[in-house]
Amino acid sequence: MDGLNFKASLSREFPPEGLGAPLAALWWDAKGDWIQAHALVDELETPEGMAVHAYLHRKEGKAGNADYWYDRAGRKFYRAELEAEWEALVQGLKA
Repeated sequence: MDGLNFKASLSREFPPEGLGAPLAALWWDAKGDWIQAHALVDELETPEGMAVHAYLHRKEGKAGNADYWYDRAGRKFYRAELEAEWEALVQGLKA
């Protein structure tokens, strides 16, 4: 699934089947359900899951927690706008 199809799927009530947890978390985040998004990556110990986890805490306004998860994911704090980070994560996690 490319980024355009992923974005188009946001008009649905539920995410498309077969999305990995990090991409599904970004789907729920785009739908405004931070809690559901966070639940999907909260205990996910993969670099992708930890990067999305970091993004979610950054969006929450908890920079210290975000920095912790960025470090665990092996990434630097992405300082662009949140929307740009969401886009970059989606592109990197294509289903």
